[in-house]
Amino acid sequence: MKLIIKWLLGATALLAVAHLYSGVQVESFGAALIAAFVIGLFNTLVRPVLVFLTLPVTILTLGLFLFVINALMFWSAAGILQGFHVQGFGAALVGSLLYSALGVVIDSALQRLFSHR
Repeated sequence: MKLIIKWLLGATALLAVAHLYSGVQVESFGAALIAAFVIGLFNTLVRPVLVFLTLPVTILTLGLFLFVINALMFWSAAGILQGFHVQGFGAALVGSLLYSALGVVIDSALQRLFSHR
């Protein structure tokens, strides 16, 4: 149940990012659901490999390169999906930062909601 709620809220967060920032466009809630799923899938499967492969660069930049990796995951999802568009790497960076910030709020709220049960 928690996973489904997190997915729905993630799609809503993606719509909020598109509303707040013109560099990210989402055509519908259905497209946002698919995009949230693909972003989550990329972050689960591809991101750990990229983090490992770029570990020296990440250490040299004191962790700031992780923002680049997040932006690449966001941009890659937009590149393979219809209905979810990002207008370049800079827009992907800003969009991924906003999406991550909203994700932290969602995770915090869900943790509080499900810890009382």
